[in-house]
Amino acid sequence: MPPDKEYVGYFDFKTLSCLFCVLAVVCALKNIRFFYLLAHSVVRLFKNARMSVMALLYITFIGSMLIANDMALLTFLPLGYIVLEATGEQKYMAKTFILQNIAANLGGMLTPFGNPQNLYLYSKFNIPDGEFVAIMAPSFLLSIAMITVCCIIFIKPEPLEIAEEKIALPPVRTAIYLALFALSIIIVFRVIPYYIGLIVVPIALLILDRKALKNVDYPLLLTFVFFFIFAGNMARIEQVREFFGALLSKNTLVFSALSCQFISNVPSAILLSQFTENYRELLVGVNIGGTGTLIASLASLITFREFTKRQKGMTRRYILEFSAFNFAFLITLILFNTFVI
Repeated sequence: MPPDKEYVGYFDFKTLSCLFCVLAVVCALKNIRFFYLLAHSVVRLFKNARMSVMALLYITFIGSMLIANDMALLTFLPLGYIVLEATGEQKYMAKTFILQNIAANLGGMLTPFGNPQNLYLYSKFNIPDGEFVAIMAPSFLLSIAMITVCCIIFIKPEPLEIAEEKIALPPVRTAIYLALFALSIIIVFRVIPYYIGLIVVPIALLILDRKALKNVDYPLLLTFVFFFIFAGNMARIEQVREFFGALLSKNTLVFSALSCQFISNVPSAILLSQFTENYRELLVGVNIGGTGTLIASLASLITFREFTKRQKGMTRRYILEFSAFNFAFLITLILFNTFVI
């Protein structure tokens, strides 16, 4: 479709603004080691490999609900490596990274800002907060149970000792960043207009931490921009509308989950939302569809990059283990949502 005046209508400016604000504030908190301190403190409460890894998984699970799945992984994967490396338990590295990846992808499903595709669908379909949580809660609870069972089965309760480390947070900057984070969340929930965050957050960070603005995941934002254009164009082609409309009318959940395996969950959400009003099944499908192949979610590629950077010569083994765990989760969640919910 040649560029015309309808292109402006392709973009969801609120989604882009909210995503930018959340990512920028999270970068600022990460720069003062806020999340590292939080996670390190929790991990030190546990004395064996199983409980420490389980703590890492729950931290990643909760973190993805608050700071988005990719940021949760970039924050907590290094901590998992440090814990296992410092205690000589590198044998659990692959499983820990893989389970952290699954925790990030599935933990973020419960909140509108936990996964990027959630933020888009929440805004596009104007989904009420209570309904959003109700749609995702069954899959979320099953995911927690499955991750816990995997940890109990595959990680032994071997004794661990983690070295003490003192980290002092700058009190004023910490308070301001937490206030900015709260502002970003309030904007997501439509309490105040999104343009207020787009003004306040950049100005505050220009004064307090310009590096945070540089470290924002701009490629992720550009991915949204270009897929808005792609999806908008596709939606204007009659043959495409008929094709996707027919497929989605048969089984929106299964088709959207399978679509993620080939073009990833964020592009799937943006593209398929043009051809169905069944946002309940689409929302579930593109969230559980983040498990499966390496390209099903941007977060999975982040985990793969972080693992291969630290563990040389184990790529093939990692991919095999990754595929086994992820497809087990994907198939179980599809069957659960198809036959139980």
